[in-house]
Amino acid sequence: MKRADWTWLIGSAALLCIGASAPPPKKGAAPAAKPAAVAVPQPKARYAMDIGTTSGLAGMAGGGAGGAMSMMFGGGGRESHELHLRLGSTLATVGTPVADHFFQPAAKLGKSVPLVSTPSREEPGQMPRDFQRPKGRLLLYWGCGVHAAKGQPAIIDFSKIGTGQPMPNLYSARIPVDRGPSVANSRTYGEWPNAKSGKQPQSGSLLGNHRISSTYAPEIQFVLAQDYLAGLRGATSSGPDGAVNLSWNSVPAATGYYAWVMGMKMDGSGDEGPRDMVWWSSSAGREFGGGLFEWLSPGVVQQLIADRTVMPPSQTSCTVPAEVKAAAPDFMIGNLYAYGPETNIAYPPRPATGPWNLEWTARIRYRSTTSWMIGGPMANAGPGKNGKPCKPSLFGAVTGLGC
Repeated sequence: MKRADWTWLIGSAALLCIGASAPPPKKGAAPAAKPAAVAVPQPKARYAMDIGTTSGLAGMAGGGAGGAMSMMFGGGGRESHELHLRLGSTLATVGTPVADHFFQPAAKLGKSVPLVSTPSREEPGQMPRDFQRPKGRLLLYWGCGVHAAKGQPAIIDFSKIGTGQPMPNLYSARIPVDRGPSVANSRTYGEWPNAKSGKQPQSGSLLGNHRISSTYAPEIQFVLAQDYLAGLRGATSSGPDGAVNLSWNSVPAATGYYAWVMGMKMDGSGDEGPRDMVWWSSSAGREFGGGLFEWLSPGVVQQLIADRTVMPPSQTSCTVPAEVKAAAPDFMIGNLYAYGPETNIAYPPRPATGPWNLEWTARIRYRSTTSWMIGGPMANAGPGKNGKPCKPSLFGAVTGLGC
C-alpha cells in the first residue's frame, strides 16, 4: 500500500468527522419542544477548557519513528496532551484585546499562553469550503457483535451527491454539540491554540491554581483537582468468522467509551483512491455524528449509555463485525474515545437569597483518545531504492520512510 493511500484514508476520516455536525432543520419543520429553562443570570465572561490525552496515531505528533512503531501494534505508545482554551465576554475592549492564561510551572507551558482574538471564520465542525468528497461509496455499519445486524450496510454513493449538499441521513442532530464560547456568541473572544502560540504540552500536570487575565473580562481564578486522564491503549485480535475483537484498558474517571473504525477497499489499481470507504460505529443504533467527536458532559454520556450509543465505563471490549473486515480488506484504522468528568465553576457562588450578580463561569471537560492500525495486506508498496521493487514494509507504509 502506498503512503498516499493511508494518508488519504486518515484525511478523509478526519474531514468526515469535522463535518459531523447537526444537519440544518428541514424547511417547514416544527421546532422541537424544549423544557422550561431555569433562570440563570448571564455572566460577563465564560471560560472553557477542553483537556485531552492522546496516544497511538492520535498522539504521533512529536512521536517520530518510535511513536509510529508503537502505534502499529495498538493504540498505546507515546502519550501527548491537548488543550483548547476559549474566553468569551459580553464586554467590549479598548484597543487590541489582550488575554493570557497563567499556569503553574508543572504544566510545562511557560508562565502563560496568549488567548488571541480571531476574526469571524468557519465555526469548528463545519465542512471546509474547499472540501472535495472522495470518489466511490461510503458503507456504514454499526453495533458490537460477530456479525452485522440485518439491514446493514447503509450505503451512500458519493457520485449521487451534489456539490455542497450534505450527506443524507449520516449525521444526527440528537447529540448536542456544545463548545461553549465562540466568535459567534461573544462580543469579545480569545482562544488558544492560535497563530501566535499553539505548541501543545507533551507532558506536565494541570493540577493547582489557574488564572486568566484579560482587558475585556473580569479576572478568572480557579483550582483544578482533576489532571489529564490516563492514556488509552487499544488492542485487536482475530475473532470468530473473521470478526475483529477490540479491547482497551480501563481509564479511571472515564464516564463512557465510544469506538469507531475507518477502512477501505481499493479499486484494484490503487491510483484513483479507494472504491469503497467503510465506517463502523460501536453504537447499537445508526449513530455516527453530532457531538460524539467532542468533549461530552457526564449527563449527556449517561443518556447515551442508556440508549446504547455509548458504552458504559465498565466495558473494555467490543467486536467489530466480520462484514466490516470483509468490506475493508485493504486497510482499517481503529479509534477509541474515553469521555471524562466535567468541572463547573461560577463566581461569585449563587447566594442563598437575593439577586445573583454573576461575574464569570468556567467549564472544564476531559477526554482521552487513541487510534491505531488494525492492519491489512501491505500490497503495492511501490519501488525501492534505484527503482528496484522492495519488500512491502508496514513501517514504511506508516511512516513514509520507505522500505
